[in-house]
Order: sequence, then C-alpha cells, then structure tokens
Amino acid sequence: MTQKNVHIVTLGCPKNRVDSEIMLGGLVEGGWQLTEQAEDADVLVVNTCAFIEASKQESVEAILEAARFKTEGKAQKLVVTGCLSQRYADELSQEMPEVDHFLGTSAYAQLPKLLADVDGAPRQVIPDPDYIHSSATPRINSLPSYTAYLKISEGCDNDCAFCIIPTLRGGQRSRPIDDIVREAEVLAGQGVREINLVAQDLTAYGHDLPGRPKLHELIRALGEVKGVRWVRLHYAYPRNFPEALVAAIRDTPNVVKYLDMPVQHASDRLLRSMRRGRNADFLRGLLGELRAQIPDIVLRTSLIVGLPGETEEDFQLLLDFIREQRFDHLGIFRYSQEEGTLAGEMDGQLDEETKLVRWNQAMELQAEIRAEQQQNYVGKEIEVLVEGPHEETEHLLVGRHAGQAPEIDGQVIINDVPEGGVSPGDIVKVRIEEAYEYDLVGGVTEVVLKAPVVARPTPFGARLPVFNSHR
Repeated sequence: MTQKNVHIVTLGCPKNRVDSEIMLGGLVEGGWQLTEQAEDADVLVVNTCAFIEASKQESVEAILEAARFKTEGKAQKLVVTGCLSQRYADELSQEMPEVDHFLGTSAYAQLPKLLADVDGAPRQVIPDPDYIHSSATPRINSLPSYTAYLKISEGCDNDCAFCIIPTLRGGQRSRPIDDIVREAEVLAGQGVREINLVAQDLTAYGHDLPGRPKLHELIRALGEVKGVRWVRLHYAYPRNFPEALVAAIRDTPNVVKYLDMPVQHASDRLLRSMRRGRNADFLRGLLGELRAQIPDIVLRTSLIVGLPGETEEDFQLLLDFIREQRFDHLGIFRYSQEEGTLAGEMDGQLDEETKLVRWNQAMELQAEIRAEQQQNYVGKEIEVLVEGPHEETEHLLVGRHAGQAPEIDGQVIINDVPEGGVSPGDIVKVRIEEAYEYDLVGGVTEVVLKAPVVARPTPFGARLPVFNSHR
C-alpha cells in the first residue's frame, strides 16, 4: 500500500485534543502517517469547536483554509469533525460541498474505517453524541512525551443556561475506574510524568455508572500508578464537592495541589438565572474550606461578564469577589449569546461595548493581583518540570511548576543549569530570582528526577495545533 499522509488541525479544548489523538491512533494503526504540513497531506481533518461564536468563526475559517489546500494541493479528502459538525451538520453539508465527510462529537472513532478506502467512500454526515473511548482504543499522545490529558468522562448532565455543551456532547458517560487506571499506566509506560484529568464536569464523575464510583476513589487509584509524578484536576464543577474529595486531593502525594473549578459569577441573582445550583456564600465557604484543608492549593477559576441582565451592581459584586478571593489563575470571558441555550432567549442582553468594558476592568484587576502573588515565589526553591528550549532564544529553557497547567498558566524560565544540562521531562529544583505577571525566572539548583528513556509510540514527534478557547 502506498503511504498515505494525514494532517489534523484541532481547535477548542483539551477534550477535543484527546479526540484528535484517538483519530490519529486509529489512522496510524491503519498505516497512515501524520504530516505537519497541510500541503503534503492526502487527507485533511479539521476537528472543530462550536462553544461560542468566536470559536465557530475560527472553525469555519480553518475549514475554508483546509479546503484551499485541497483545491490547490494533493489532498483527496477533507473531513470535518467535532462540535461544529455535531451542531450544524445539515447546514454545513449543503454550504460546503468541498467537505467530503462530517463526523459529530462521538463519530470521530469511525474515521479510520471511513478512510480505509480514500477514493471510494461515499460522502457521509454522521452526528452521533453517544460514544466514549476506552483504554483499549488506539491513541497517540500529541503532547511532549512527559505530559498528557486523560479524559475520564464525556458529555454533561448539567443545564447551565449559558452553555450548549449537553446539546453538542450528549449526556454524561463516565469510564470505569479500572479502565482509566489502565490508560494512565499505558501513558506512564510511554514516559508521561504529568496526567491532566479532563471532563465536561469532573466532580460528577461516576454517577452514571453501576455502583456510582466517586471522583475521590478514582484519584486515590491514580495515586498508585507508578511513574506518574503529577495528577492535575481540571473543570471541577463546584455544586458537589464532598469532604472525601478534599481529603483525596490533600492526601494523595502525586495529586498536585491545584484545582481548576469554574464558578462563573458571584451575584446570587445571576447564579440562579444561570442555573448553577449554588449561591455565592456556598462558593465562598467551599473555597475557604479548600484553602484551610490544603494550605498551598493553587486555584484556577473561570468567570463570565456581560450575562443577560447583569447590572452594574452585579458586576461590582463580581469585582469584589475577585479582590476577596485572589485566585492564582483566572480566566474571564465575555458572555456569548448562543442559539439553543436558555440564556440566549433571555431579556436583558447586553451590548458588546458594555461587555468589553467590564471584561477590561476585571482583567486589569486580576493582573494587579497576579503580579503581587507572583512576588511570593521570589527567593523560594520550587520543583519544576523541564519542557525544553525557550521559543525566543536557545540560551534559556522553560518549564512549569506544579501550580502551572500546560498551555494556560505561564511558565518558569530557566536561566542557569548544572554541568551536564537537563532534558525535557526532568524534574528539577529552581531558585526563583524574578517574577512577572505570568512567568517566573530562576536557575536550577538540583536535578530531582531524570526523564525516563522511552521510545515514542510513533516515528514522529509532531504536535497537533490546538487553540484553547472558552472553557
């Protein structure tokens, strides 16, 4: 068989990246080769996002760009997968005849079979939100060998008024604990030191499975996986956060004291209209308990400004909440009015200028807080996972400490290393000398743990391009 090349563009969140890695795993198993250059591909795949208007526009632009490569280059097929296909399959199939197949959010695993006959397969449009992969599903980690995302469930059973995810991804489908642990062991065997748990709603994990396993049970099981130094929790919905979960984060040594918990707002009136299920006092109590039980915890959250009906008083409550809580990392998003959501039909939609003004105010406040917090690291020695050369100069290295998640939380810039150097995947101690709003700077004082020498599961180290958007 003649070698066939595939080029994959992934847009949106890390959960989408995992879907692309599964598509890639199946394709490579079938004899395909990943190419980083679209012009060299026989098949182009665009894995789309459709969470908010900006991500939809980005996805459409990526499809049109891929269509240009198909027209002008060697590509025989263009496949569009993911949330945009799920949401607008019929419209897209009529408006974009240059696309050969549209696969919905759960049909991505069908891609290798669909492409087995590149020339002969008839056009297919497959929206199908009813799938979750297992540890036996072929997957190729597209991140550097020392880090990976691990999706523990798919879909969501919440009904937040502003969110289209349940429509796009379906109801929650959790994976059994033993299956997740098996995948973690496979990743560890490939040299992965850091596992980042992702789901639409991490804290709802297991309620849909027989026996209703809990997130804290999964965390403790992952604590037994040899070779994994850091386990990180993303997207922990705050509605249900039992003491056993707090204790598991606190007491499991390889679970980093980091939590990504979107709270969205601090106005009780807006939290009710958003259908978040908890009020601001509950959120304050939970955040206080986390800090009391886990004193060094690093907290990331997401907030939305410009929600329907948000008054100036509501917005000031939000600013007060930011000042009071002093989050380590904070994503602030402007509300996007989305068709098919309850909030999209509400009265009191705000104009874009008001949203932008409020977003700027909140961002400026958080920047001040962040700059002050970063100074607390100066003079301290912290463990850092080495990532590799600085993108702007070969004379510096970069890495991340446990309080910095991949791609979103800044880096540690390493300006001095011991004789013999360090390698990507090494764990080192760095004495921090300077601090900026997002990044820290310091030199290595000790190599704590060398990266394991393992073969990559594929003959290429290409990373799939990913643009993180609204979480």
